[in-house]
Order: sequence, then structure tokens, then C-alpha cells
Amino acid sequence: MAITTSIIIPAYNEEARLARGFSRLAPVLDELGATTTEVIFIDDGSTDKTLNVAHQYYGELPEKLLMKQPKNLGKGAAVRLGIAVAQGDNIVVADADMAINPTQMPQMIEMLRTHALVPGSRTVNGKIEYDSTLRSIAGSTFSKMVKYYTGTTLRDTQCGFKGFQRGAARVLGALGMIDGFAYDAEFFYLAQLLEIAVEPLAVTWDDVRGSSVKLGSDSRKMLHDLRYLSKTKYEIPVVELSKNIELAAVSDAARKARVQGLALAHGETNTLVVLPRDGSLGGLGIAATLNGTLRTAQLEELKNRNYEAV
Repeated sequence: MAITTSIIIPAYNEEARLARGFSRLAPVLDELGATTTEVIFIDDGSTDKTLNVAHQYYGELPEKLLMKQPKNLGKGAAVRLGIAVAQGDNIVVADADMAINPTQMPQMIEMLRTHALVPGSRTVNGKIEYDSTLRSIAGSTFSKMVKYYTGTTLRDTQCGFKGFQRGAARVLGALGMIDGFAYDAEFFYLAQLLEIAVEPLAVTWDDVRGSSVKLGSDSRKMLHDLRYLSKTKYEIPVVELSKNIELAAVSDAARKARVQGLALAHGETNTLVVLPRDGSLGGLGIAATLNGTLRTAQLEELKNRNYEAV
């Protein structure tokens, strides 16, 4: 049977929390369908036995992909890698500890029928209560900074539980440049500029100890990344094709060119094949096969289009 849902789990030095996370996720996998749901586990260059432990729990699943980055590149880089290889039309990103109750995944997937981006929200009466006053204050401050630099009205941009339609996820992943924890904020910033439909889902959660987030250094890095969002010139290589090009034709050309992680951005006058930033060589092959033009597209060109994963 075809894969309908891809669950991406980025992890860094999570060996101690994987057993609990898997025990919370396993019943949901049964509900979603083990043969139509794939788990993509990305070890982001851990220095402990995260990948070995992940194989113990996720290795027996019928549909899984367990990968390891050569070094610690950041959560954003891990998520983008997962998006590039995901097969399901629905993509759910979840933290390895499954602190957000995974039983809410079916509701998130249902919402993805009508919204391209469905982020989980831990807010209660406009606030997120962490396990310490310091974390609560830091979280509130960062939320205000995200709102200031991105213009988003979402209160909880850093919730590790997010759902995407695969086409929109591919476009956001191709455009995104932040490798660290602030990748979420960048995705929301880009989604707002592209006018991608976003609808938050209220979720229940447990504040699990042992997070790899370092409140001081990671917060400074996240704030640095936020400050440069509006200064970033978002450009992406694309292949311009006729508006009536069929997905099957592009898929076949992409296989021949040995490039993956693509999306089609359908517009009124043309269709753009959105390539990864390092995908120009493969784009040349696609352009030659389909009589298209390889060029660079500005962010504005990708606005108000219908996205479809290749």
C-alpha cells in the first residue's frame, strides 16, 4: 500500500528518552496504519548511542528510514532532510520524546486536508507554562521576539509538533536557511510571505526533562537568526515549465536526473519545479528533458501558487 503519512523525528543525544517516546507513539502507528505510515528518524550527529537505540525500537517497523547526519548540523537541517525524502502527502514532525501527546496526530492529519501548515500549540489562556519560571519567562520573551521579527500572530512557534502538506513543506524546506532551533520561526515567516494557509491545533503535552536545548547559548543563536530574516534574500533554483505539465512527466525526468526533494509550484501562466539549493545540476537535466528553462526564482514568484510534491 502507498505511504500516506510521514512522521519525521529529529534527534540529538536522545538515547535516554527514546523508549518512552516510542511507547507513546506505537499505539498511534497502529491506528494510522503501520504499512501506510513511515517513520523517518534523523540522528543529528549524536555523540551517544541514539541511532543504535532508535534501531532497537523503530527498526522493526514495516516502513521506516533511519539516518544519521555526519555531524550535529541543527534541528532545522534535520527536519529539512526528512522533508526532502518523505513519501507521504501528510508530514508530521515530532520530537523524539513525544512530549506532545501523539494521540493528537490523527486530528492534525485531518486538518491537513484544508490547511497546508498545522502547528501544534501548547498555549493555555495565551501562555505556555514550562517546568520552571525561568523557562516560562524565556519562552514568553522569545515569542515576542518572533512576533516582532516575523509578523506572525502565532503564540507557540517553537512547539515540536507540526503538520505539513508535503508540497508546501518541500517549498518551505527548499527556501529555508536556518539550521538551528529557529527554523520553525523561519518557516512561519516564509509561510506568511507566501500566503500559505496556517491553522494551529491546541495540543496537550508533558514537559519532559533532558532536552538538548541550552537556554543561554541556543537562545542567543535563535535571536541572531531571527534578526537576519528580513535581510535574507530568498532565492531558489527552479525549472520553468508550461502550466499544463503533468506530475508524472516531472517525476520521470527527476529520476533520470537523480534529484529528489522537489515540488511543483503551479501558477496561472507556468509551473515552476522548485529545486533544492544544490539541485541546479539535476535541474539542467530536467530542463533538457522537458524543454524547460533553468533559472533563479525570487520569493515573490512562488506566492499564491498551488504546491505539489514530486
